[in-house]
Amino acid sequence: MGGELKRSPPMFNIDGDVAMFGKSVRLFKLLGFSVKIDISWLILALLITWSLAKGLFPTYFENLPTATYWWMGVAGAIGLFFSIVFHELSHSLVARNYGIPIRGITLFIFGGVAEMHEEPQTPKSELLMAIAGPISSLVLGGVFYGVHLIGKHTMWGEPVHGVLIYLAIINLILAGFNMLPAFPLDGGRVLRSILWSWKDSLRWATRISSQIGSAFGVILIILGAINFFSGNVIGGVWWFLIGLFMRSASQMSYQQLIIRKALEGETIERFMKKNPVTVPPSLSLYELVENFIYKYHFKTFPVVKQAELLGCVKSKRLKEIPREEWKKQTVGDIVEKCSADNTIAVDTDAVKALSAMKRSSNSRIMVVDKNNKLAGILSLKDLMEFLSLKIELEDKD
Repeated sequence: MGGELKRSPPMFNIDGDVAMFGKSVRLFKLLGFSVKIDISWLILALLITWSLAKGLFPTYFENLPTATYWWMGVAGAIGLFFSIVFHELSHSLVARNYGIPIRGITLFIFGGVAEMHEEPQTPKSELLMAIAGPISSLVLGGVFYGVHLIGKHTMWGEPVHGVLIYLAIINLILAGFNMLPAFPLDGGRVLRSILWSWKDSLRWATRISSQIGSAFGVILIILGAINFFSGNVIGGVWWFLIGLFMRSASQMSYQQLIIRKALEGETIERFMKKNPVTVPPSLSLYELVENFIYKYHFKTFPVVKQAELLGCVKSKRLKEIPREEWKKQTVGDIVEKCSADNTIAVDTDAVKALSAMKRSSNSRIMVVDKNNKLAGILSLKDLMEFLSLKIELEDKD
């Protein structure tokens, strides 16, 4: 599949707990996993449909009506969507079998990702989870090609066979690209599992495989520049962006591992602020601003009445209320009830606490004891200061 295929966006997935998403929409739930689509994937779907309808299919299947090429392009994009979900589902099923929490599957502009809560616990689980995706793509590619062969003896017609051949080949490409030893691609994870098993050090294995992944990213950036100046503008830009993303993702993966290892086993009680500043629900919004926000410079305050934690109040809520109403309304009118987004148990692991703060976009979170009483406040600033000091004092790599 030469010619125009070089100018169409190549497809692959990058796995790992990497912050890469903007706004995503949940589509459906499959075998217990939420399947979501990032808004950026819609751009990719349009590019794929356009490149197939205007380039690939007309080149290899001539003299078909224009509408037929567009229907083939749409079918190819839908088939690709299914192929990526199938690939990621394979990762997710193996991960679940080894007790690795998976938040769900998200499709974004560079492919798809199974969102892991934590790293695999053993080299074996890492290896099996990593190779599950490429194997599934190989199997799916074989199924599409097998259906094409069976269909030769039917009246399906050239358009159907064209789409089936495309999906068979693109799954082989997806499997092959993912097996490159460039972390966090599947092949990079396979390499990491081998290095991990050899040296019995996940951190060392991640550092080496991440460096290789970063090097691959640089190579793709250079190839993108060469393609761009050689006249393949779209392909050059695409490879350049993929290279930038791969380099960033590989470096971020190593940084995230360092953070996990530094915080592992630490409970938030160690660095939370005890006896935090609280406000009563009867306090006027004007007094909240003048006597608390401007004085302590916090954006979130716990709301307590007679030792009972009612929730919290955030400074951003004040923007929604006219200033002339601040003396009339009270904190109790805008209190945010306790929830998993603003409250966490005192014995929670620091890694989970950081994940919760990231998920809820809260820089300050209330800590409660076993009686659901306020025990303290955990701030992202305190957590990062502790992390920085621990890495500085204990880092030996």
